[in-house]
Amino acid sequence: MLNRILGSMVGVLVAVHAFATPVEAPFDTARIEELAGAKGSYNGKEGVFKVSMPRSDLSITAAGVRLTPPMGLTSWAAFKHAGQRTMVMGDMVLLEDQVNPVMSAALDNGLEVTALHNHFLWDSPKVMFMHLGGMGKEAHLAAAVGKVFAKIKETSGGKGEVPHADIDPANSTLDPKKVDAVLGHGGELKDGVYKVTIGRATRMHDEAVGSTMGVNTWAAFAGSDDKAVVDGDFAMLESELQGVLKALRGSGVNIVAIHQHMSGESPRILFLHFWGVGRSEELARGIKAALDTQRK
Repeated sequence: MLNRILGSMVGVLVAVHAFATPVEAPFDTARIEELAGAKGSYNGKEGVFKVSMPRSDLSITAAGVRLTPPMGLTSWAAFKHAGQRTMVMGDMVLLEDQVNPVMSAALDNGLEVTALHNHFLWDSPKVMFMHLGGMGKEAHLAAAVGKVFAKIKETSGGKGEVPHADIDPANSTLDPKKVDAVLGHGGELKDGVYKVTIGRATRMHDEAVGSTMGVNTWAAFAGSDDKAVVDGDFAMLESELQGVLKALRGSGVNIVAIHQHMSGESPRILFLHFWGVGRSEELARGIKAALDTQRK
């Protein structure tokens, strides 16, 4: 009887001790913080270590309200073990001129860019949010996040990139044949804008949905052969996103949004909006490079 009572007491004490002892993170948290250049905290229940970089350097208002880091102006990256590897997800708070330099830093260091959009309306200056992902070794991911955070600091205060061109489509002189020769697709010239459209296909509500319903890649050129602007939209499968992103950024074309236009379609289609300034043929080569990644 006494042995049973003592055994029960020992069990209770062990349980209390286990409950009172903080769960130790299965990460080298100090090393992650060092590589990322940011402090973090561990959530034992979810098994996630999260580092954060509040954008306290920004002065943002939305509809007259002054926004502070706790109101959604904090860049972060969260690490979680996935089998023998580690996964990371994150969200970067960026001004418009920071988007493309920071995106290139992410892509060049092995991270994936999974979305780019706004979280507010009526904000001034405009704030964009770039979502990241990745899978690999803990230290490599932390170092990549560190490069992204460093690029945010480096480009803050108006030190990012803003492409500029004084172009009025009404005065366009570019030769559409030169664009055609690069892209391998014909387009339509209207009101000084040469637009090439390439259809894709998916299904919604058991019906085929294609180019005329908005499932297409398009690029619109205006200006001259020597100084042109191109804007447009890529329609992509999820598996094609990273290849298209790397090809466009590698060609100096700017990314302005990554999101979905539909819900419930199969296969799922993502849309990427772009903007570029340069020689018309060089811009066309950038678009062609991205199209080629889809053909693979």
